[in-house]
Amino acid sequence: MLNLIRPDADLAAAPYLKSRRDFLQAVTATAATVALPSAWARATPQFGTAPVPIGIIDVAGNLALTQKIFDSYASTHTNRVSRFSFTRAPAPELAGKLRAMQAANRVELHIVLTGLDGIAAGIEQGVWQDLSPYHAQIGAPSALYDGGAAAIQSQAGGSGMLVAYSQQGPVLEYIPSRLAKPPKTLDELLAWTRANPKKFFYARPANSGPGRTFVMALPYMLGDKDPMDPVKGWDKTWAYLKELNKNVEYYPSGTTPTMRELAQGSRDLIASTMGWDIYPRVQGIVPKEAAVVAFDKPIFVADGQFAAIPKGLSEDRLAVALDVLKFMLQPTQQAMVYADGYLYPGPARKGITLAQAPAESQKVLGEFGRLPFYEPLLASTPVKAPLEPKSLIAMFRAWDEQIGGQKVKS
Repeated sequence: MLNLIRPDADLAAAPYLKSRRDFLQAVTATAATVALPSAWARATPQFGTAPVPIGIIDVAGNLALTQKIFDSYASTHTNRVSRFSFTRAPAPELAGKLRAMQAANRVELHIVLTGLDGIAAGIEQGVWQDLSPYHAQIGAPSALYDGGAAAIQSQAGGSGMLVAYSQQGPVLEYIPSRLAKPPKTLDELLAWTRANPKKFFYARPANSGPGRTFVMALPYMLGDKDPMDPVKGWDKTWAYLKELNKNVEYYPSGTTPTMRELAQGSRDLIASTMGWDIYPRVQGIVPKEAAVVAFDKPIFVADGQFAAIPKGLSEDRLAVALDVLKFMLQPTQQAMVYADGYLYPGPARKGITLAQAPAESQKVLGEFGRLPFYEPLLASTPVKAPLEPKSLIAMFRAWDEQIGGQKVKS
């Protein structure tokens, strides 16, 4: 497996960077030393005379939300795209894969669907096309996003466009027939795991939305010194995770195994989120009767998924990739992101409501979405921004080194 968090030599040698702005400026300065094709510098890349194939890689499960958007673009823009080809891969492999393609001057992936983890790793390794010069074509972030979505987009800078958003969680998921009284506080959770060893787990944060959401919420709920600084401000969080780790058998490398083991009975309690509660029950991976509980004094951590463009595209493919991103952010397409609740609520663009979603999405969420539970919870729960990219990478590194890196299984 390629190393998600290995920095390039230039950034590794750079002095400590105190802010995201410093970090992004350093990446930009590093990238500026590389000779770029002249087409990259053009303000408006031009479409070719013939449609082109576009390769898409999904490392976040995003196609569960956006597949129909790509299908719609392909059917209505036959003069621009000849076909979409789709690849799925684990997020930790992404940045290294793109760097290898760019080093060989053969970039065959033109749009990347990823979470903030992939954006962060790509920023660190300098693989992303800066989209800032093209915001006038795609849509200005200030016009597209507000609230938590605007905050997450700001963290990504020009390295991607937010196409899906959720206040996320964490929540705890369980099967009522096996667990009548789930824990509702962190103290209760720790005590429950001690009394029921190997019956609780969560996935490795570097490749799991629920895993990193659970970990990022802890410093707020535990009252740590600086919830946005996992290196110097998480003393209580790391101590708690080490105690919890004593009762965890292993950590899956992704979220889906946590759902399967909950359904099969080898685990009785898992860290989850709203979307990961809804979607696996829609798909039949988890029994419909599975239940969730929020912590007594919950803090939610927002999450989002992005469409990003790697460096190194030919001008005609860059033009199409930018046009696809613009299409994905149109109101009609954003309403489709409700989908089957995979990242509930889902739409990143402000002002999109469930009433605008396709009828099938409204039906599915009416049956599986726990709307009478989640809607008041969303309205009353404080929502915090996720860690900024540099801090997120530092958290992944610290978790692997201090908590569960030796207990991760594919």
